[in-house]
Amino acid sequence: MMNARLGIRKILPVALCLALLVVMCWWGLGEAQLDRLRKLKKDAAAPAVEETPMALIPEGPFWMGRDGTEALEDERPRHRVWLDTYSMDLFEVSTAQYARFLAATKRQPPWQWETVDLSVHGDRPVIGVDWEDAEAYCRWAGKRLPTEAEWEKAARGTDERLYPWGNQTPTASLANFALGARFSYSQVLMPVGHYKQGVSPYGLYDMAGNVWEWVQDWYGANYYEVSPERNPQGPEQGQFKVLRGGSWSDLPKYLLTYGRFKLPPTTQNSFTGFRCVKSGSPS
Repeated sequence: MMNARLGIRKILPVALCLALLVVMCWWGLGEAQLDRLRKLKKDAAAPAVEETPMALIPEGPFWMGRDGTEALEDERPRHRVWLDTYSMDLFEVSTAQYARFLAATKRQPPWQWETVDLSVHGDRPVIGVDWEDAEAYCRWAGKRLPTEAEWEKAARGTDERLYPWGNQTPTASLANFALGARFSYSQVLMPVGHYKQGVSPYGLYDMAGNVWEWVQDWYGANYYEVSPERNPQGPEQGQFKVLRGGSWSDLPKYLLTYGRFKLPPTTQNSFTGFRCVKSGSPS
């Protein structure tokens, strides 16, 4: 009997510790859940979207694409395009802006969203969005994705420059590029609007590097050969969507203003984001 009592005395402290540990874990989980609910409520109560300054791109012609051996086959021929007036976001859409969109719409978060810390990464461009995510955000914000022609004119202007800032080879003071392939929000993405020396003729930031940008058009390898001169919209259908501008991982040759890239519209990766446009003036 004495041995039994001693056994019980030894077991009781262990049992009490386990019970206390369970309560503490439950309390910790409860607090974490409450914090998440508070954050969600706060985000939902925030403005629908941050006001993003936009640049006015006036109507008129520009030369799209390039001729000669310096251009790839799908970047030829050089051809004249007329675009009506439109306005484009000065900056790529940020994680903070996309967080408000998610809170308002309950849309499925993009790839790698669980690694986002808005207090640290809120000013970085959002990544991991597929084409439909980008299109849905722009529509929610009262805008749309740019056409491929609109994107090129905004980046290139009317003087056929090779890069948004001119013809100078990219450097670390002009754009975010050539950082390898390993992704980290903090280590490879730069805040939107960081490269003041690298702006386009219309004052747009990060039109080269940081992240590739989805545009509206389906990809067509020979589309330039049949493209209408006025407000081209791209092929009516296709397998791939067009992206423009290059990313933090790419070499300078992918940052050219006339360079084209394509991906399936369902692609989600660490290299791709977007920005929006509106027809007409910003107001």
